[in-house]
Amino acid sequence: MENVLVLKPKDGVRVDQEKLTSLYMQLGEAAAEDVICRAMEELAVRLSHCERLYREDKSDELRKSARSLTAIADQIGMGLLAQVAVDVTRAIDDGDRTAQAATLSRLLRIGENSLTAIWDLQDLSV
Repeated sequence: MENVLVLKPKDGVRVDQEKLTSLYMQLGEAAAEDVICRAMEELAVRLSHCERLYREDKSDELRKSARSLTAIADQIGMGLLAQVAVDVTRAIDDGDRTAQAATLSRLLRIGENSLTAIWDLQDLSV
């Protein structure tokens, strides 16, 4: 009889509070919340887009989409999400399909968890 090991990866998600505080100081509360809400919406759309592009085997477009995630995530203090988006881009550049699949899965998982974390942190409503 074979034993099957099921892995359930869990990535800790951190939101850079200093970056958010700086955003609020620069823009004021209403404008900062607007920027954060729009960034969260854009991240959700782009994460979904990345997943679709991967399924359709459109690596060049996936690379562009992952790169765009980096700047958006960094803007609102999601450094880990930004780093994993860079990792996806690197895997595509290296032509490593296995790493691409693994890092994209991690990107989607961290993206979902990051969006939830910042939503809870800010207690925003869209």
